[in-house]
Amino acid sequence: MNIRYGLEIRAALKVEANDLAELLSLAGHAISAGDLAVRLEAMGRGRATALVALQWGPPCGLVILHWYQTLSAAEPIAQITMLFVAPDERRKGIGRMLLKAASQAARVAGCGALEMVAAADGTELHEFCRATGFTGTGTYFERALRKRN
Repeated sequence: MNIRYGLEIRAALKVEANDLAELLSLAGHAISAGDLAVRLEAMGRGRATALVALQWGPPCGLVILHWYQTLSAAEPIAQITMLFVAPDERRKGIGRMLLKAASQAARVAGCGALEMVAAADGTELHEFCRATGFTGTGTYFERALRKRN
């Protein structure tokens, strides 16, 4: 999808389930590689996508994006339910590149806004959201995907 300075952002593949399970364990999510492969395949058939960041090796970042229609908005809304970068790879622009790729995928899906699910105690993620243009809207963050006139 996108390559910059040795960093590649693309759709996650089932064959990467082992590496992704290891990455997710760093985030405190214990998911077996087999379960992860099944879930990645299911996401590919639905209104969702999983994008990985790779930098000369196994995945170092992951973003999970879902989109859905609401009654209150004419266009679907995209929601990032997970954005994670390996601790040793943070502060290198990987999160921003994953966010940029997720935003593009949301636009292609016809979405008009992007939400980010962030735990109440996720101070670092809250700071990232604000720094990348999201505004707090109750229990989640939202950012327009297109300029408003």
